[in-house]
Amino acid sequence: MRMVFTDAELAYLDSQPIGRLATQQPDGTLQVNPVGFAWNPETGTIDIGGFRMSRSRKYRNVADNGRAALVVDDLRSTDPWRVRCLDIRGTAEFVPGTGPANGTDPAIIRLRPTRVIGLAIEDPDVPPHEIRANARNV
Repeated sequence: MRMVFTDAELAYLDSQPIGRLATQQPDGTLQVNPVGFAWNPETGTIDIGGFRMSRSRKYRNVADNGRAALVVDDLRSTDPWRVRCLDIRGTAEFVPGTGPANGTDPAIIRLRPTRVIGLAIEDPDVPPHEIRANARNV
C-alpha cells in the first residue's frame, strides 16, 4: 500500500481528538461538522464515526456525491503564533455497521485521501510567515 501520510503526520493525527468534516449538500451548499476520526492503516483511509452517524446529513451527503474533506488543526501557541494543520481531501463512502460498538452509531464515513496539505507538521517551530505547505496528491 502506498504511503499516504508521513510519520510526523500520522503522529499528529493520533494526537488530535477532533477534526472538521466538510461535505456538499444536494443543493450545492457546504456543511462542516466537528467529528471524531481515526487513521485506518488496513484500508488506507480516515474513518469518521459519531453519534447517530447513519441518520446524519453528512452521512447522506457522502451517499449522494462521494466527496469530503477533513481539516485537523490546532494552535500550539499564541505567543509566538504557532498553528499546525492537515487538510485531507478525497473520495468518501458511507459504510453501515463497521464502526466501534462504544455507544456511537456503528456506521462510519470512510475518507480515502487523494490530496493532503500539511502546515507546520514536519517542523512545527517555523515562524508563521515562513511556513510552506507540504501539498501533494496521494
